[in-house]
Amino acid sequence: MADLKACRILVTPTSYGKNDAALRSELEAAVGDVIYNQTGKPLTSEQLIDLLPGVDGFIAGLDTIDRAALAAADSLKVIARYGVGVDNVDLAAARERGIVVCNTPGANSASVAELTVGLILALARKITQAATVTRSGEWPRYTGTSLEGKIVGLLGLGSIGRQVARRLIGFDCTLMAYDPAVDAGQAQTLNVRLAERDEVVRSADFLTLHLPLLPETQDMVNSGFLALMKHGAYLINTSRGELVDEVALLEALVVGTLAGAALDVFSKQPPDPDHPLLKLPQVIATPHMGAHTDGATNAMGWGALRECLAVLRGETPAHRVV
Repeated sequence: MADLKACRILVTPTSYGKNDAALRSELEAAVGDVIYNQTGKPLTSEQLIDLLPGVDGFIAGLDTIDRAALAAADSLKVIARYGVGVDNVDLAAARERGIVVCNTPGANSASVAELTVGLILALARKITQAATVTRSGEWPRYTGTSLEGKIVGLLGLGSIGRQVARRLIGFDCTLMAYDPAVDAGQAQTLNVRLAERDEVVRSADFLTLHLPLLPETQDMVNSGFLALMKHGAYLINTSRGELVDEVALLEALVVGTLAGAALDVFSKQPPDPDHPLLKLPQVIATPHMGAHTDGATNAMGWGALRECLAVLRGETPAHRVV
């Protein structure tokens, strides 16, 4: 068990403590030294190599925590992810060095679900397009798509998928989902019908992605996948950009197979300003903001703080990954 007052902690999420100053004051009171990320963005491996020596605990954002960075971590005992995803962490290297990796599942689920529903509505009613042209002096007669009577398909019915389903019940739409880890009884409590993946893809008027990034899900939304989708359907991704083959998605949107897409995540973040998907009026692009609410950042912050200090005290963290 480490003496907390002798511990140095690196905190890289730039929103840590932004909406609750007690997160910083409590951490600073508990440990000897705290280093905050001053760059305003996730850190590269090279930046971490300079910062990690002498660090005992790491409350981590979306930084590149690869083998090279961990090789410089001569005192590190714990990486507490401020969020759920650990695909930016070299878990094998962490395990080899005896570094505990934990995360904060569920902390941002409600916020990501709220954004997902907002994007569905924005696509259905062409809200962003209408607002833009109205500001320019036009007064268009757009015809929207009602959610009532439509099918919303969810690929993934984990914490975020369940929150999306709960929020959509009041729209009188039909909910279908694919998730092999969920049983029919669990889905029924949410008024969701479970089906095989391809059936959900073929049936959905609005298809929303809530899957982790794994070797089997990377580039899952490819040309074959998109060809299965209903003509004129909409795709929403608030999960991981790497789930989508962006070239294939562009083609489906240009030829009109899909009516539109809403993307809070891209395979490269931020995307290049000249990214062709950003040029299409039927695409809504947001800057990976699903978890950027006061509720989510506070929950992630307190969760990561508890996990980090628990490991340093020699206790078992609630959400250990490795």
